[in-house]
Amino acid sequence: MNTSANALTITLEPNDARRLACLCGQFDQHLRQIEQRLNVEIRNRGNIFALYGEPTSARAAGNLLVNLYQETGSEEHLTPDTVHLFLQQSDMELRMDLPAANNATSNVESFAVIRTKKGNIKPRGGNQQRYVRAIQTHDVNFGLGPAGTGKTYLAVACAVESLLRDEVERILLVRPAVEAGEKLGFLPGDLSQKVDPYLRPLYDALYEMLGVETVGKLIERGVIEIAPLAYMRGRTLNNAYIILDESQNTTREQMKMFLTRIGFGSTAVINGDSSQIDLPRGTKSGLMHACEVLEGVEDISFTYFKAKDVVRHPLVQQIVEAYDAHESRQQDD
Repeated sequence: MNTSANALTITLEPNDARRLACLCGQFDQHLRQIEQRLNVEIRNRGNIFALYGEPTSARAAGNLLVNLYQETGSEEHLTPDTVHLFLQQSDMELRMDLPAANNATSNVESFAVIRTKKGNIKPRGGNQQRYVRAIQTHDVNFGLGPAGTGKTYLAVACAVESLLRDEVERILLVRPAVEAGEKLGFLPGDLSQKVDPYLRPLYDALYEMLGVETVGKLIERGVIEIAPLAYMRGRTLNNAYIILDESQNTTREQMKMFLTRIGFGSTAVINGDSSQIDLPRGTKSGLMHACEVLEGVEDISFTYFKAKDVVRHPLVQQIVEAYDAHESRQQDD
């Protein structure tokens, strides 16, 4: 990178017309997306890019272009969704004021990807990286934060990777059968058919990483089990990868029951969002209680996600922040 009086200039190597077109997007839509998000102006001639704006924003945009250009070496097409995910990393750089593009590049590239049957998955941003690293090094892990921060998706990816490496014998995906609005009894079918719609996010993640046919066979063989939390009572789970999703809707008794099911050679990931508790009024969330009780236990990891970690549509982050601000004002009143 070179800094002139008015602009930050970067040269992307190698000078490859296909990769540059992929980076810029159709009608430069990717560059416009970066400009709008980081409040900079980008001009380019071939592989030379000039970035105009506040120095920290220009540096973040430069880091982003370098990382995205690296991505074009292995990806045939970049999508606006991919650019958005990389922008999440750039937002962190703005907060940390990282000085050079190669710092951000090395931070992202040095972190091992999660390998699944259908492709590799990269954690985006510091919190996702810390979350995955904690899962890989601890037997019991808590992930807390708003929707869209990748808690469930990354946990399922780590579970699939462990299964493919023969580090565990089976995967159990668990959710409490407590939902907002209607009760399970109002729905048609047996208990499995009633619960399946609420487990759909877990199915979708598995299908993406293993394929529909493979997932179906593994479920038939009992290698993958998807069940309501009530089915865990009385069991001891050895050599298993256990993910408890939507755990904010557990009671204190249910959470204790779940945590005491964990056996030798097992890894447990407990995810939840304290802002979306659907328990009856006056019932304390088992997730929040467990965080208070277990926070001092050295071998248990806690990862806290914030609105800035949301990796869905940019508006989701703003929605989460608006709700947080509104709830804070209500508490003050």
